[in-house]
Amino acid sequence: MHVIETYFECGGFDHRFIQGGTSVYLWQLSSALTRLGQRVSIVTPAHGRLDDLRRLHDVETLDHVDEYELPIPLEPKTWGERFPARVDIPLRTTAHLLRLDGVDLYFLSNELLDQLPDRFYPAYETKGRDLVFFKPLAYQVAAVRFIRHRFADERAIVHAHEPYYHYLMPAAFAADPTKHVVSTVQSNMPIGKSLWRPEVERLLEFLDVPSGSLTDGDAEPAAERSAHVVAMSQYQQLTHLHYEYPRDHVRIYDLVAEHADLVDFLSPGQRDFYTDFADTPFEQLFALLPVAETVRRTAHKQFVGGCAVGDNWVRGELPAVDRSAVLGELGLDPTLPTFFHNARYAVNHKGQVELVRAVDRVLTEGTAANFVLRCLSDAGIPDPLFHEVVAKHPGRVHLQWWRVDDDQLVRYATSADFCLFPSKFEMDTFLIAQGEAMATGAVPIATAQLGMAHFGHVFDPVGGPAAGGATGFAVNRSFYEDDPLLVDALAGQIRRAVRLWHERPEEYERLSRNAVDRAREFTWDRAARDHLAAFEPLWAGRKPVLTTDRLLRHGWFDLLPDGAWTQRPVADAALRLGDADAYRRCAPLSAAALTELFERAWARADFGRCARCVELAADDHPELARRLGARLAGRCTVTGRRISYRLAHAERVELVVPDLAAPDRGRPTVVRLEPDGEGFGGPLPPGAGELHLLLTLRSGRATWDRVPVGGTVHR
Repeated sequence: MHVIETYFECGGFDHRFIQGGTSVYLWQLSSALTRLGQRVSIVTPAHGRLDDLRRLHDVETLDHVDEYELPIPLEPKTWGERFPARVDIPLRTTAHLLRLDGVDLYFLSNELLDQLPDRFYPAYETKGRDLVFFKPLAYQVAAVRFIRHRFADERAIVHAHEPYYHYLMPAAFAADPTKHVVSTVQSNMPIGKSLWRPEVERLLEFLDVPSGSLTDGDAEPAAERSAHVVAMSQYQQLTHLHYEYPRDHVRIYDLVAEHADLVDFLSPGQRDFYTDFADTPFEQLFALLPVAETVRRTAHKQFVGGCAVGDNWVRGELPAVDRSAVLGELGLDPTLPTFFHNARYAVNHKGQVELVRAVDRVLTEGTAANFVLRCLSDAGIPDPLFHEVVAKHPGRVHLQWWRVDDDQLVRYATSADFCLFPSKFEMDTFLIAQGEAMATGAVPIATAQLGMAHFGHVFDPVGGPAAGGATGFAVNRSFYEDDPLLVDALAGQIRRAVRLWHERPEEYERLSRNAVDRAREFTWDRAARDHLAAFEPLWAGRKPVLTTDRLLRHGWFDLLPDGAWTQRPVADAALRLGDADAYRRCAPLSAAALTELFERAWARADFGRCARCVELAADDHPELARRLGARLAGRCTVTGRRISYRLAHAERVELVVPDLAAPDRGRPTVVRLEPDGEGFGGPLPPGAGELHLLLTLRSGRATWDRVPVGGTVHR
């Protein structure tokens, strides 16, 4: 088959043309597909680097010349009076071909695409100020027109990456029977990210897409939502998971999911996370949004094509490294256990503030260990905390922010005993850097994010239920800036790791071997085969179906076929979620069953389902209903002007007071209730009619509770 890979950058064939990791992914996947016998073309911008390409590679200029004016309506609220209501940007697009290792790379060049040759991507600050902001949009239009011209009647799979950079493409090819569009969700960008509808409508019209391709806006304006929904929504601005948009906007994910033939993810955990946002502060709000129905309706299109660790890390033997020399050059003691962190400098993404605080804590306590912390930043590290911790612990912490080549990274990783990846906000979808470090034998200490779960780190890798195949230590997910709970967890696991290294070297070696074995599973040939396993049925005209396992994983009991209700896995899933209504379709609601369902829901702090258990117990089991109801009502009390919250498995309780005067993107007031020996307590806000409480449980689950002041507890 012919696979046309398309993304805003693809310089992975030459490190001199790389700006982001997706560029490397795209080239490696394309090369692997070619090795498996597929024809692969890549369509990408030249970014004003044609002269460099010609100097370094054999580039052919094609006779493709496409002249047009790109029509872009400008949102007045964003672009203001300095710009007209619409701009028509004259463009002359040419195409240039580089054939390399069996792959055809087509570089598109025009007046917009050739701007920003040093950084490729427009800075967000250009929005509303400089038309270069529309460079990615110009790429989408140029790529669609080029594919239509160059491969007019050829059958092909158009494999597009990152919805923000291809949201027009699925609709543009939807009516073309020769083109199948596969969309890869490359990063966990907020699923509600939206664009001004008149702009999208005009561009689809320009691409000859029939009207009616856009979904409707949100079902209700923010001003009509309950205070609890507003509180949940406004809090998401602190989690980076969701932002409100006006009703005259259209969601990017809807454009992609509705019109693409398949939607691709980099790991099973990433797909699960992006499907229901389970156990995050966004889960309950997401279920109320129209985009949640889009996800459910199109979930059968989803598959996991996967990602991989570079072949130089996982194939063959890595070069021998002199640990003493490497650590000695960094001023560290090679006889001590060594921890390695390697990521770009992104404190809210990579958990680096919490990491540095945890390092400071364990070293201050007297733990003897080395820390090699690489936080890549061309502008250096502005946060003084990082430099203060280095100065405070001479000979124990080495901080780097400059670029080094792969050979040097191998030397650092191979000289380390453990690797640290406390990423937050579920922004990592595969995390190649963790796989690279594990490939050298470094035992991971990493967040239990779903997008990283494939690497096999668990909370207790020595004596826990998943210890046999464990690769390292997990810490709970975090959706909180400068999170003290994450600092506590990291410090605790670092201490455990040091003790294991000293006291149980055989267990350390087992984890290290497991880490290497797991990392070596993620090859580009495997990723290519997994993609082909999804592409081939599509090529053959077979439609994907949603499995019962997927339905049960997300608790979509209402989508089950009638015949499934007699199957034991359905009852097990209902029990796991504490869903009494689903359970009673499978088995009788005995007192024991209701008690177990209540306990499962209680453990999840799903008090709506707890209340449903009480309601269903009332007729046949009144004493059970009284006892469980009293427990449910007693979790939160208000005495005078003080709140008392009692939930034994809560680690943090926050009171969120919404800004009802600005329901869309107002900033809520967040008050952390303080531990008081029996639970959590704090003052009652003036005029409060109900409490909006965000709970963080010991399991890592985050969930919301809504409690009226002086009334019955809400479900």
